[in-house]
Amino acid sequence: MKKWVVRFVSLLVFNVVVLLLIGWFTPARVGWAALWAGIVLTAIVIWIKPLVEKWFRSMAAKSAGRRTRAGEKLVEGLLAFAVAFVVWIGTVLLTSVSIGGGIFGAFWGYVLPPVFLLIGWAIYDAIDDRVETQAGALYDRATGTRAAASEPAVPKRETSAARSELNDGLTEEQRRMLDELGKS
Repeated sequence: MKKWVVRFVSLLVFNVVVLLLIGWFTPARVGWAALWAGIVLTAIVIWIKPLVEKWFRSMAAKSAGRRTRAGEKLVEGLLAFAVAFVVWIGTVLLTSVSIGGGIFGAFWGYVLPPVFLLIGWAIYDAIDDRVETQAGALYDRATGTRAAASEPAVPKRETSAARSELNDGLTEEQRRMLDELGKS
């Protein structure tokens, strides 16, 4: 549960920032809807995006043998954009985010935000481990629990049997049984 909460909250904060940037630099009107849109976008990214991506990749895999290396890279880029476009459309339909600016603005309001999402996802993928680690530490501090990583991996009273077990993963009894099997 903690893992999902930490992942959801850290991605939510990141998505709200990306949505605010989309609102500032594209014809999309985000405003205060960024909070609700961030929740919807995060839910779509965590649960819907992998399914859409898998579906698009399975359709593209049918013709993978006929493409060159450059063609394969182009298809991968188009697939990534298509997934981001579907995620953006879902976000616009389920929230009060709107696209303005007439025909020209509407076109760019639907084309530019998926590019922002792709750039945001690339940045988040590069830093997600650190962000989730920090968010996990904040979660642990808020709930008053200790992280499993901060607990010592080695027992405090380290005996020779404990050291042997840490080295090969066998208990003393398992080691003795294996030795007896080798003798018979």
